[in-house]
Amino acid sequence: MKAIWNDTLIAESADTIVVEGNHYFPPEAIVKAYFQPSSHTTRCFWKGQAHYYSLCVNAQLNANAAWYYPQPKPRAQHIQGRIAFWKGVKVCT
Repeated sequence: MKAIWNDTLIAESADTIVVEGNHYFPPEAIVKAYFQPSSHTTRCFWKGQAHYYSLCVNAQLNANAAWYYPQPKPRAQHIQGRIAFWKGVKVCT
């Protein structure tokens, strides 16, 4: 699977986990140069607290476009630290 934003490959892996229709990429699959930590968080009742990254590609910012669960609840342990995308990030084969 590939994650593409702003015509740029930001993540690629054959080892994604699909949860609720979202592909969760392993941390080593992302191109770290495009990711900026964000202070934004949200909470999922069964996965726990999500933390976010903003993407910066070709001088364009996509705020809070990637999320991950650093300490998920027990039912979501299999996605711990993995990164998923939204906000216009295209995930495809």
